[in-house]
Amino acid sequence: MKALVKAKPEPGIWMEDRPVPDIGPEDVLVKVHQTGICGTDIHIYKWDEWAARTVPVPMITGHEYAGEIAALGAEVRNLSVGQRVSGEGHVVGMKSRASRAGKFHLDPDTKGIGVNLPGAFAEYVKIPAFNIIPLPDAIDDEMGAILDPLGNAVHTALAFDIVGEDVLVTGAGPIGIMGAAVARHVGARHVVITDVNPERLKLAAEVADVVPVNVATENLRDVMARLGMKEGFDVGLEMSGAPAALDQM
Repeated sequence: MKALVKAKPEPGIWMEDRPVPDIGPEDVLVKVHQTGICGTDIHIYKWDEWAARTVPVPMITGHEYAGEIAALGAEVRNLSVGQRVSGEGHVVGMKSRASRAGKFHLDPDTKGIGVNLPGAFAEYVKIPAFNIIPLPDAIDDEMGAILDPLGNAVHTALAFDIVGEDVLVTGAGPIGIMGAAVARHVGARHVVITDVNPERLKLAAEVADVVPVNVATENLRDVMARLGMKEGFDVGLEMSGAPAALDQM
């Protein structure tokens, strides 16, 4: 199969022919239809300090994907060949106290698809059946491939009781826009999203009922006054990674 491989410990990525993964009794082989490019993939491509100490090479990259089941392990139940799916990209060890208690996010043996395990920038990817997420017909492959960042946005926005609250989202990247949309959908009063990129702010306004603010040309306090906000924002979601954004909170 064709695969995008981090073949060398240096900047770049390489297209290679790789064998289709062999699956174990509890695994699923997914034929990949669509993928998303995560910030993690950019770190690996650029081979920064984090990537150099984290990613063994060679490694097939990519962890945001959608596709269909091509083969099932002998012990896999309740799934079928041809079924459309996506998958959770964190593979837990299932042996720790945290895993046995159902706290999978705390498992110390967690490995990442496309980081520590062969990933989805390939024609096929192997994943445990436990990680499979079936896709309904209402979610196409393009949407199914970005459930990972959507999950980040949902978990972040719903970490607070935001019904009727005023929410500031700093950073109109994909996760920031999705987080703002989730906040508005569940009942936040005013949702203001800031950035310095006009195109991203335009997209945010197109996909969600939010107030876009270009902080390079607009004063956030003026926007608050225009909205009738007298006591600042109730909840702030920092989605930009820019230290200066914290000063706006």
